[in-house]
Amino acid sequence: MGMDYYGILEVDNNASDEELKKAYRKLAMKWHPDKNPTNKKEAEIRFKQISEAYEVLSDPQKREIYDRYGEGGLKGGMPTPDEGTASFFRTGHGPAPFRFNPRNANNIFAEVFGSSHPFGGMGMGFDCGGRGRGRGMGMRGGSWVSRSFGGMFGNDMFREGRPMNEGPRRKAPPIENTLLCSLEELYKGSTRKMKISREIVHASGTVFPVEEILNIEIQPGWKKGTKITFPEKGNEQPNVIAADIVFIIDEKPHGIFTRVGNDLVVTQKISLTEAEAQQGYTIQLTTLDGRGLNIAINNATDPDYEEVLTGEGMPISKDPSKRGNLRIKFNIEIPDIVGA
Repeated sequence: MGMDYYGILEVDNNASDEELKKAYRKLAMKWHPDKNPTNKKEAEIRFKQISEAYEVLSDPQKREIYDRYGEGGLKGGMPTPDEGTASFFRTGHGPAPFRFNPRNANNIFAEVFGSSHPFGGMGMGFDCGGRGRGRGMGMRGGSWVSRSFGGMFGNDMFREGRPMNEGPRRKAPPIENTLLCSLEELYKGSTRKMKISREIVHASGTVFPVEEILNIEIQPGWKKGTKITFPEKGNEQPNVIAADIVFIIDEKPHGIFTRVGNDLVVTQKISLTEAEAQQGYTIQLTTLDGRGLNIAINNATDPDYEEVLTGEGMPISKDPSKRGNLRIKFNIEIPDIVGA
């Protein structure tokens, strides 16, 4: 499930829009980093979580996807609810999936509270005579911007002296990591918890380390090359948007099965005598989810013969209730003829 957005906002699962906004205003005021100078590190993390929870739950589309699939479904790339499919990543066919990237916490705060900040003496805007109100403000290019909130989360929207019409800052290139998964994980799905250490930049410019746990929800049927992105979870730097952290799925070799698309392939060694028996020859296999299969073989003497078990392959990511096939190939061992 990942983050519990309802728990973060301290609301029920059926909370109305007005209840969500009320909860956000209360908690954002409580945990705003400028209100918590003695525990600013914790406050910044809480403030981000509160903002992210409000952004998701106040949007009907995001809320529906979250209610159905959790945080992993939102950030892993879910289809929009009306697509009628359970795909968790884009395959290049059909409509593009919905993928949630949290907005900057400062921007959400400004939208909810408006131009009059709830902390005294930190307003922003022009008065009728064109002079800025409040202390600690400066003007460049016709824009008054409060010095409060500056750069707390890598966004300079409220930094003193930064013009509001200034172009976007550059973003650091993504940090890519390979995530090795067993076929069992990709068959059944699993959750990986990855602990990361990164650097956060204070408004004062001070850099300090933090540790976070990233929950990676591996979905049944994911293939090698699937990417899971955690937006802006890299190191923060002044005037640079933090890099995204990207995990790329790779498959560990399996001792029995080889994956080919959505099919599983296994090669069975049998003797020539067994192959010629035609009747009564049975092989036993254990599936990736632990079930035992007894498979009768009737025509293994044909070198091109494959025994195909429909629906015993890998889950199909667009619809995990459906599966590919299990294909059994045969390596017939022919004994050496003495004296030949």
